[in-house]
Amino acid sequence: MDDHDLRETVTSRETLFEGKIITVEKWDVLLPNQRESGREIVLHKGAAAIVPLDKNGYVTLVRQHRVAIDRFTWEIPAGKLDFTGEDPFKCAQRELEEETGLQANKWQKLIQVVTTPGFCTETIAIYLATELSQTEAHTDADEFLRIKKIPLGEAVSLVKQGKLEDMKTCLGLLLAQQAMGQPDFLVASSTLPPRPRRERFPGARS
Repeated sequence: MDDHDLRETVTSRETLFEGKIITVEKWDVLLPNQRESGREIVLHKGAAAIVPLDKNGYVTLVRQHRVAIDRFTWEIPAGKLDFTGEDPFKCAQRELEEETGLQANKWQKLIQVVTTPGFCTETIAIYLATELSQTEAHTDADEFLRIKKIPLGEAVSLVKQGKLEDMKTCLGLLLAQQAMGQPDFLVASSTLPPRPRRERFPGARS
């Protein structure tokens, strides 16, 4: 069996919701066995994320409340593309300065990944930003962030301990450590607060 034998063919599309960030569509597909099925697809413009690493080996993380999961998270700076087809590098430069006030003289693309290919078209390009300089942050009117700098190795250790759970952040930190050739850093106690007990998502059923 080759890939052709796995392909689902889209036969029709219907828009269910069109919002500022996402569009939700219902796709009818023809399965490889010629039966029909439905797919609920989230269309997303894409995003860029940045691991900002200073000359002392400290990475800048941002903290915010993610209402979808009703938890506070530490994440690398990131943001969505302004339009479909925007250069993610331009987005990365913009978002780094907006969220942290940092500018970088040196950039390295670490990876570009699809986040949830089972139902969403979103891709995220992740960059390592070094040779940093500080300017003024200017977040969007609906963005409320807190910033913290910790050693890259310690941040990676927090990923391995399960204390950082945002996917792009975990992947970006691990790849940045690899790119910089840093050894693992084990910590007995974190400089970040412990992860709170998991609660059900608002409105979720048990």
